[in-house]
Amino acid sequence: MIQLLFFLVFAEALVAFLLMVKIGPLRELVMNGLDQLKMRKGTVLTIAGTMSVILFSNWVSIVKIQNKGAKIGSMTPMDQVLWRTHLLEASLMGFSLYLGFLIDRMHHHLQKLINLRRNGGSSKKEVEKLEAEKLQLRENEDKRKEEMKNLQKEISGLTETINKLKLESKEKDKKIETAEAHVVSLQKQSADLLLEYDRLLEDNQTLQAQTKTRHF
Repeated sequence: MIQLLFFLVFAEALVAFLLMVKIGPLRELVMNGLDQLKMRKGTVLTIAGTMSVILFSNWVSIVKIQNKGAKIGSMTPMDQVLWRTHLLEASLMGFSLYLGFLIDRMHHHLQKLINLRRNGGSSKKEVEKLEAEKLQLRENEDKRKEEMKNLQKEISGLTETINKLKLESKEKDKKIETAEAHVVSLQKQSADLLLEYDRLLEDNQTLQAQTKTRHF
């Protein structure tokens, strides 16, 4: 029994060491072995429960032997051997259970760490993808800004052209108004000249009539 417990303690210590220190593919082999072992959770719990019961029994035996020695005053050599044997077995079992619990926690946290690294790898890819999309958006934004600048330049050019056309239109309107005023003035002068011509014509006819009258 003691030899088996020593072997179990050394085996558990080796497993714990391989979990703590990465030596080639040994950690992965140990992790896979523990995964398969945890699939048989019922068997593991049964072994742990049995060891706990034996540990409790050994402690009870140790207490009984100590109480017996206290009543007698000293323990017999047989009781001393039994007491040491039970104490050694109890110590080995307790240490074995402690190592088992330690291995279970180490395996649990390493499994979490592996999952986090996997998720971190996928998250890193997503971040790189988002950065690429962000860069693409920036490039598109720069292109749009450049297009906006070009459009603003075209709009400015068109605005200047429209202003020039407006000025030219105003100048033409002024010229048309001046020409119309000139035409009106000429029409008025023409009307005055026609009136003067009519008056002179009447005077001429009057003078002709007076001249004829004098000859007769």
